[in-house]
Amino acid sequence: MYRGNGPRIFPIIVVIIVIALVIAALVSIARLVFFSGNSTDRSNTTGDQKVNIRDEVLKTTQERAVRYTIRGPIVADENFRSYQITITPTHRSMTVYRGYLENPIETKSYDNNTRAYEQFVYALDKADIAKTRDAKEQDLRGVCANNGRAYKFEVMDNGVTKEALWTSTCDGSKGSMAANMLQVHQLFANQIPDFKPVFDKVQ
Repeated sequence: MYRGNGPRIFPIIVVIIVIALVIAALVSIARLVFFSGNSTDRSNTTGDQKVNIRDEVLKTTQERAVRYTIRGPIVADENFRSYQITITPTHRSMTVYRGYLENPIETKSYDNNTRAYEQFVYALDKADIAKTRDAKEQDLRGVCANNGRAYKFEVMDNGVTKEALWTSTCDGSKGSMAANMLQVHQLFANQIPDFKPVFDKVQ
């Protein structure tokens, strides 16, 4: 009596389906392992890091702030100078410090508003403020000991630093910040109407 080929073909079909599922699973695992770290963004670090920094920069709630710090060479405490420019949605300030304990010697303060702050942080974004590089040296202490300047950029929330990047003008100490520092410096300087007289005090 003819019974057909059904009983013989069915196990073969099941085996083929199982093999196909196993191959698909292996391909998915390989993609996760080998390609999950790839990024097409313009920074030299992972896309997640850049997106996180950029998102933090562009937040404009009242508790947000961005801060820019510049310091000179490592010299005697009496001669050491640094300054900070801090911009918030309600306030702008620049303070010049003497010594490593940051004793303020002059401060300039101005009002601000949310719309002005928004324009400012979006200008920072267009200057690639979130662009980063891999940095062997993560510690800013001692950088540019003999000459040059060190720069630090921070994004803050309620006075707490959320993200921080730094760079310097010294060879071998470029840090994690890969933005164009001339543009970043000019943007912060432009927020302080009488920036130059204060800057002249930093030796």
